[in-house]
Order: sequence, then C-alpha cells, then structure tokens
Amino acid sequence: MRALALFSGGLDSMISVKLITQQGIDVTAIHIDMGFGSSKDKSELLKTRAKMVGADFEIVNIREQFVKEILFDPKYGYGKNFNPCIDCHGNMFRVAKGLLSKFDASFIITGEVLGQRPMSQRSEAIKNVTRLAGDEEGGIILRPMSAKLMTPTIPEKEGWVDREKLLGVEGRSREVQLRLAKEYGFEEFESPGGGCLLTEGAFEQKIRDLLAYEKFTTQDIDLLKVGRHLRLPDGAKLVIGRNQEENEQIAKIKNDKYLFAKANDIAGPLNLISKNATIEDKNLASRLILTYTKIPKEEEGSVEIGEEIIKAKSLQSKQEAQKYFVVK
Repeated sequence: MRALALFSGGLDSMISVKLITQQGIDVTAIHIDMGFGSSKDKSELLKTRAKMVGADFEIVNIREQFVKEILFDPKYGYGKNFNPCIDCHGNMFRVAKGLLSKFDASFIITGEVLGQRPMSQRSEAIKNVTRLAGDEEGGIILRPMSAKLMTPTIPEKEGWVDREKLLGVEGRSREVQLRLAKEYGFEEFESPGGGCLLTEGAFEQKIRDLLAYEKFTTQDIDLLKVGRHLRLPDGAKLVIGRNQEENEQIAKIKNDKYLFAKANDIAGPLNLISKNATIEDKNLASRLILTYTKIPKEEEGSVEIGEEIIKAKSLQSKQEAQKYFVVK
C-alpha cells in the first residue's frame, strides 16, 4: 500500500507523513512546484526532511499549468494579496490524483490542519478544496492531523489506515505539533505559516507592475524573486542585484525579454534590463547601475548593456533612485 503526500517540508506535513509511515504504509512525498514557494532552492532540504519521516521524494513542476489556469482566474478569488489559496490547494490535489497510477498509490495525504489558516483551512474552505480536486468528503484525501474531527475517508473505512492512530488537531496552536516534533526527534523544521511569496504584499506589487507593462510568463517567476525592481520613465524594467548571492541568482536567470547589464572596470551589481528599452531608459539605467557601485560621483564610468557600451555618471545619491522603485 502506498500513499502520495503533498509535502511542503513544514512541521504539519512532516508529522502527517510520519503518522502514515508508522502504520507500515509506503509514502512518496511530492512537492508541487508552482514557482512561488521560496526565493531559494530548497529541494535538498525537502528531500532530507522527507527521508527523516520515512518517505521517498519527488518534485513535480506545474509552473506552466498554474500560471495558465489558476493564478489569474481563481474561482474562489484571492486572499489578502495575490494568493488564490483555495484554488491552489484544490489544484495541487487534482495534480496529485492524476499521479496516483504513476506511483502505484491508493490515496493522498496532506498536512492541512482544520482551522489553522483563515482562508484555505476553514471547514467550508476544505470542502471547497476537496470539490475542486474532483474528490468528495470521505473520499481518498486524508488529513491525518485533523482526521478525528472529519468524516472518515476511504483509507480509514477500508482499514488501510487505523483512524485511532491519527490526530484531532484544530486551530492555530502548535502545542501538539511541537510535542510530537520533540518525540520524533525533529531538530529543525520550517517555521509555521510562511513559505508562499504570493501572500506577500511586496511580491504582489511586483506582479501587478509587470502585468501593467507586459504579459506574464513562467520565465518571469524567478526574475520576480530577486533584486531591486525599478520601472523607468519609458516603461523599461531594471532589476539590480543587492549582493553577491543575488548576482549569482541573476546570472542563472533565463528570460528572453531581458538583457544582462553591468558596470565596467568597477565592482558592482549584476543587472537585467528590458530588451526593448529606449535609449533614454538605457542611459538612465546606466546611471542607476553606477549609483550602486563605489565610483566617485564626479567620475564618468561605462556600463555594458547587452553588447552596447554606455558612458554615464552615477546619480548623486541612492535616494534619487528610490522614485523608480516598484516596491516603495
């Protein structure tokens, strides 16, 4: 017998998997990648945590499908920011259902806790999520953390899973989870409640800015996660790296709407600028890029934008640059 687990690497999903593997059931933990989970690659961390609770691990990339079908037209709308939580959860279950035969699995588990999150984990919201997934109350989706408070599912009714060994957790308290973490020997785990960039107001501002000027594509996801984002007067986007780590992230970005840009002969950030930028925006971008180097204010420098070299001087201060920031 095998179950598929929707796996975030957080404490609830770790405990949920542990509750099932302890009953002698094989579990494949799948992390469904919509692209908005984190600004850093956590694949090795997730794999390690899945192994800690006795599960195999797979990453399932659904970025294209999520952007095309869910992100901009959610049936149940958004949360406080750009987060279509109910539709997102339902979509993850629908994807997992489609993978059952691939992994020879019979049911799905998840770390959801009844009443823990105000939008997607209320009783009615969980029912909506289940319907979106094409399942029904008491179907093949098992929530081990709150199972004793919910209608018995097929895995419980068929005797695949012992319902008495599941939990009845409800609400935002972490007391039960922290006790079990200590009991199971989990030394570190994701902090509760975080992890989705779509719930952040600053990230929403960057998405809405992008939508005002161009069509959103999956290529834009990684771009939105890194750097200072500036919108120039003629409409070009400029992204300026903030440190060496971000410079390395920017160097890996593949987005055919942008050109790489950097200051010559002086240490500074790696940058991206819209490929269709006007010469006026390129000139301003050059000044902005030099502003984030240590070039003397009175000294002329040069900036390489694609294959073009532009001579410029920095702005007098970084404060001048802030009027172009997408996120104020």
